Amino acid sequence: MLIRFFKNWTLPLAMLSGTVGYFMFADIAFLSPAKPFVNGLIGYLTPFLIFAQLLLTFCKIERLTELKPKIWHVWLLLFQIITCLIVATLLLYCPMDQVYREVFEGAMVCFICPTATAAAVITAKLGGSASTLTTYTLLSNLLAAIVVPVIFPLVEPHVGITFFSAFLKILSKVFPLLLFPFFLAWFFKLYLPKIHRFLLGFHDLAFYLWGIALAIVSGQTVRSLVNSDAPGFVQALIAVAGLLACVLQFFLGKNIGEHYKERISGGQALGQKNTVLAIWMAYTYLNPLSSVGPGSYVLWQNLINSWQLWKKRKREECICPSK
Repeated sequence: MLIRFFKNWTLPLAMLSGTVGYFMFADIAFLSPAKPFVNGLIGYLTPFLIFAQLLLTFCKIERLTELKPKIWHVWLLLFQIITCLIVATLLLYCPMDQVYREVFEGAMVCFICPTATAAAVITAKLGGSASTLTTYTLLSNLLAAIVVPVIFPLVEPHVGITFFSAFLKILSKVFPLLLFPFFLAWFFKLYLPKIHRFLLGFHDLAFYLWGIALAIVSGQTVRSLVNSDAPGFVQALIAVAGLLACVLQFFLGKNIGEHYKERISGGQALGQKNTVLAIWMAYTYLNPLSSVGPGSYVLWQNLINSWQLWKKRKREECICPSK
């Protein structure tokens, strides 16, 4: 019964454990998240967990043709570009208080932020296509690498950041983590089939590795919010902007994907964001306070993911009541 409980509520428990863990260890000198040793350990552990998740997920891809771009990819990319341009135009040409600028900047980051590298794990768990999701992840990261260095410096001018350096920096943060596990999975499939079959046996492990990574990210998010000097009212407004952006993107992604029989993949592609990259982009190009937007997005998107997994489990229980 206990194992089933943990299995059914992995994501909420991961977020809760990350939050509680931060408050438990924040004041312990050696284990404090602010210590270089702990920061370094987390910095290596999280990419390793994501790499392992993606390797296990990509082992399930049968043919390279599954990675062919789809029409719905184009519609989602257009949505990301248009929403980013609309918000940037408002920030450039509409006079507003600094508080509201930070709210709009937080929303802009949430719209243009690319799909999370580990989104394929949740997509596969929900019954969607991990391969088409992987293709969109590549495309959305390319889009962000081009649009962000062009648009963001116009909104908040910064000295010493060129387009080319920013382009390479964004790609370097994402593409190695996304492409290396794919190439390794394909290498195993072609040349080491025994290892490939062995990895296929761990079909649910990727999801639980994502739960561990989520606990770490949740703790980091809580730390950034607790240590912020901004008034609570301003943080709350930016967090609400993140919530609205999250709900809108899941809703539109699902509805656009549904027209092409890819409802689950469309929703995850547009709704599940690489919030770690988004927080970095906000700190690098915009007012650092705008990072509260993607920081809160961690909570919103995983609450939606938890609800989706709960709905899927209920449907399965209705179909197979004996189980």
